[in-house]
Amino acid sequence: MAWLNKHPHSVRSAPGLEWALWRRLPRILAVGTALPLLVLGASWALSPDAPDGARDPASLRLEFIMIGIVVLHWTLVLTAAIGCAIVILMKGPTYTADSYPMPDADRPQP
Repeated sequence: MAWLNKHPHSVRSAPGLEWALWRRLPRILAVGTALPLLVLGASWALSPDAPDGARDPASLRLEFIMIGIVVLHWTLVLTAAIGCAIVILMKGPTYTADSYPMPDADRPQP
């Protein structure tokens, strides 16, 4: 049984911005994750150690902001990937499902 049957007269649309963005998403994800983590690493390396082991509140705030930026970036990249996938699927060939006769095909109900 064939699950997906291509419609014989379907035409694929020309690829557009979605393919260019789809191909760049892994690099965008990597760079957008690495930059805040580099800032976080520099913050850890340059912050002075307190003798009692306490952390500077400004340094902690920067850590939380960088973690929030990374999570926000991942969410935005995932949203863009879902949007690209939807557009790619919609521009693809048309598929038809198995048809079945309607019980009221010769006399439709009002």
